[in-house]
Amino acid sequence: MRQLIDLRIDYAFKLIFGKHGNEPILIAFLNATLKLPHENQITAVTLLNPELNKEYKDDKKSVMDIRAVTREGIHVNIEIQLSNKYDMERRTLYYWARMYTLQMREGMAYLELANTITINILDFNYINQTRNYHTVFRLFEKDEGFELTEALEIHFIELQKLLVKWRERLVSPWEDVLVRWLFLLEGSEDEEILKTLEEIAMQDPVLNQAMEEWGKSSEDPKVREEYFARRKVVLDEMAAVREAELRLREAIKQSKKEGREEGREEGREEEKQEVTKRLLKKGMDIKSISEITGMSEEEIKNLR
Repeated sequence: MRQLIDLRIDYAFKLIFGKHGNEPILIAFLNATLKLPHENQITAVTLLNPELNKEYKDDKKSVMDIRAVTREGIHVNIEIQLSNKYDMERRTLYYWARMYTLQMREGMAYLELANTITINILDFNYINQTRNYHTVFRLFEKDEGFELTEALEIHFIELQKLLVKWRERLVSPWEDVLVRWLFLLEGSEDEEILKTLEEIAMQDPVLNQAMEEWGKSSEDPKVREEYFARRKVVLDEMAAVREAELRLREAIKQSKKEGREEGREEGREEEKQEVTKRLLKKGMDIKSISEITGMSEEEIKNLR
């Protein structure tokens, strides 16, 4: 099997879907995701942040999202996440709000603000209320369900749920265009999926373009160097958060085993504070840390 770069790593994803020259790939992905009527399909996009600056590869705080505006004026933000950072709701609202408000110019009417969409591709299960791998949120009245505005739209795409449905033969990349585009993100590690995509690409010229770009990028020494540097940053961050969670879990388990004696309780609190400091250092938001550690938001603020 060829050593293809993993498109779930944000640098690689942006290299294929968010680079100048690859607009047809992004258009096809957006049309599949947004499921627009044929007469309203996206026909052109302008990338707002196509750069892949070298300094991003070592920056743990950087976000290699894709921002674009369609010919029809829709603003879109796409972000891919390998692990749950416990802040997805607020994170996605922040990126939506930033894209929406940045449209405003002096003398511009609010009516001129364009619809704004954020798409979150997650390599973990997140929406517990459904087995569907693709969920869409908009603003609706609580009791009667009518819509307030089309301006806001938030998508969550959960790759692990998609794989479960595929193994159960409930979805097919031959029949569902979105499934085939999402399978592109899994093809580097699954030979069956890759072979299926290669067969489909013989009939789908845009998918074929994506496959060729993917292959060329994977063989480019410079791209591979930057890819592996970014991959290390992403995986190190995941490992640090996971380590903090495991340490806290072990501390709680040990505390329960040893009883509630005052000295041991103090030890548990010290361990909890240490884990909290680690999570703060990694940039996790206070609300999420509170949910993980059980500490109050005020206690966490004091530690910060």
